[in-house]
Amino acid sequence: MRTTFIAALSVATALSSAAVAHAGNDHYQFLSPTGNIACTMDSSGPAYAVCKVREHVWPTPATGSCELASVPGTTGKPGADLQLAEGDRPCLGSNIGQVFFDGPDAPASLDYGRSYIAGTITCGTEPAGVTCTDARTGHYFRVSRESYELG
Repeated sequence: MRTTFIAALSVATALSSAAVAHAGNDHYQFLSPTGNIACTMDSSGPAYAVCKVREHVWPTPATGSCELASVPGTTGKPGADLQLAEGDRPCLGSNIGQVFFDGPDAPASLDYGRSYIAGTITCGTEPAGVTCTDARTGHYFRVSRESYELG
């Protein structure tokens, strides 16, 4: 009985240590609960968020609104990746940053009503999609399969 308790305590300690180490990361990736939106957030330099949408019904603009390198991986070319850098306006354009939608390297789903924070940027999920907001400037983007909004 005593051995079982010590083993269980060791497993619980190892699991909580891993959770604490993960909480200290500067780089986060998550999927929306539907698995259609995948986001990357980073606060290791100027904080940023990038969300990619696997399937969307809104047209991809013919011109990109993201300046080259405004966020790591931004190409300055047209695309459907929503991007927000700390202190800047959000934009829509191509970003070569990689995030997996499925498979063993896909990030965990972020439940509705939950959020991650990177610097002054908070991204959260809701049934209507993903919203990322810079608390310092009030700039944001919202994205779903049906639409996107830059503000």
